[in-house]
Parts: sequence; structure tokens; C-alpha cells
Amino acid sequence: MSLILNIETGTDICSVALSRDNELIALRESTEGRDHARLLGVYIDELLKENQLDPDELDAVAVGKGPGSYTGLRIGVSMAKGLCYGQKIPLIGIGSLEALANVAAEDFEAGILDIEEEEWAVARLCPMIDARRMEVYAQVFDSQLHPLNEVAAYVVGPESFAAYIGGEGPLVIFGNGSAKCVGTLPSEGVKALNVTPSARGLVGPAFRAFQAEQFEDVAYFEPFYLKDFVVTTSKKKLF
Repeated sequence: MSLILNIETGTDICSVALSRDNELIALRESTEGRDHARLLGVYIDELLKENQLDPDELDAVAVGKGPGSYTGLRIGVSMAKGLCYGQKIPLIGIGSLEALANVAAEDFEAGILDIEEEEWAVARLCPMIDARRMEVYAQVFDSQLHPLNEVAAYVVGPESFAAYIGGEGPLVIFGNGSAKCVGTLPSEGVKALNVTPSARGLVGPAFRAFQAEQFEDVAYFEPFYLKDFVVTTSKKKLF
């Protein structure tokens, strides 16, 4: 038996889930904007109390490691590392795009996605996370969630995903970066779905990593930013 706390904070959504083995048992999340620093600790405390659990009963903490928002990732990873260090339990890092693809697969199984089973079976799944300007972080998977390429930052244009458009099934795009692609990628062979990041997408990958003892070094683990953080000068006049 494994009790895992799952944290996903790489986008505007702050999401925390509790799982036992491969099963989701509780979820807290907010879609109201980036208030992660205030909400994350509250959500963790609520989940533990509502399930009559103490932090020392956790077997591991899993965190979405990115790519995504620099600040959001720092908040989530810092909390996860602090819990692991304090409780002396393993830290599990899961790619945020892999987790988003898992959310899509769960939503499909629940019958809440606007796509037929025959389409899904031959689809190429492309979770996308906003990377600002006209860029997205993306990775392509088959319908069984096997990765077909590496995580990369793409400048969105008509030819951005040409290698995966056409053929037997559609390129299915989703996530908060996919809106940039609608109207830019070819309409034929591309299907946009409404799927949002959630800590529930970490549950399956985290359980498999726990079983395989694929743990991170708590002291040295850093988020996967993919791109350097750029500091910009505010245009607001403070004085």
C-alpha cells in the first residue's frame, strides 16, 4: 500500500490530490488564477484532515516537475521538497505534459470528451502548456500514452506539428496552450479538446514510479523549466 500526495502547480490551476496505490481518493483545486502560494498549504492541510491523516502517514510526495510557469513550479516543488525532507519520505517528479495526457485519457474513459472511440484509438495526443508569446510547451503521445517525441518548446505556426498531422487519426490538442493553435494549425486533421491540468493526472505515473523506486534527490531536485526565466521591467510607474 502506498499513500501519495500529488501536487500540480505549473499553470494557473493549483491542484492537490491524495492517492492510495493507483486510486484517487481526494482532490482539491482552484481555477481562479495564480494564488498558489496561499492556496497550496491550505489544500494539503484540508485533504489530510478530511481523510483523518497525518503528514507522517504519507509514503511519498509526487510533484508536476514542468515545464510550465516558473513561479508556479517553484512553489509546488518547494512545498514537495519541504514535506519530503521533514517526513523523510521519497520525492517523485512527473512531467507535467505526461500528467496532462493522463488527465485526457481519464476524461475520455469517463465519456466527457467530444471524440469518438474510433478516433481516439488512432489519435496522436498533444498536451500543450502556454509558454508565453506564440510559444507552447508540448509533447506528442499515442492513444496508449506512449511518447512519440521529446518535450520541446514550439513557436506556433502552420507547420509546427506537420509530422503528426494527417494520416489515419487526428492530432488531438488540449491544455492551456492549445488556444494559440486553433486557427493557426490546419483545421483538417487537428481536433481541439477541453482538458485542463490536474494533480489527478499524476496518480498513475506516481504509483508506477513508487513501485519502481524511481525517486528524486530531495536536496538537488529542480523543476524542468525548459526555457530560461526572463526578468522583464514593469511598465507601471510606481512613483
